Amino acid sequence: MSSFDDRKKGFEGKFAHDEEAIFKINAKRNKLLGEWVADKLKKTDKDKEDYILEVIKSDMVEPGDEDVFRKIKNDLLQAGFENIDEEIKNKMNELMEAAKKAFS
Repeated sequence: MSSFDDRKKGFEGKFAHDEEAIFKINAKRNKLLGEWVADKLKKTDKDKEDYILEVIKSDMVEPGDEDVFRKIKNDLLQAGFENIDEEIKNKMNELMEAAKKAFS
């Protein structure tokens, strides 16, 4: 095997590892985010667990965070919360940092 092939495999391995880490961090952030919103919506027990899974699954709709943001914003608006965009974005950033720390 040439050194080029070795380097190629090394880069492919690092890329796969990095993508897996990003996926796990996002999933952890979404779990924490789901817990936060479920508490705001006063969900308990099974309803809370189901809601957290809904938030995690909502991240599979499209690339990026807009799908998650849209889901939780709509849920909070339906519950009577208003002017929440900045609060949601701040919480998403805060929980992303917490998820990164938990993963490292």
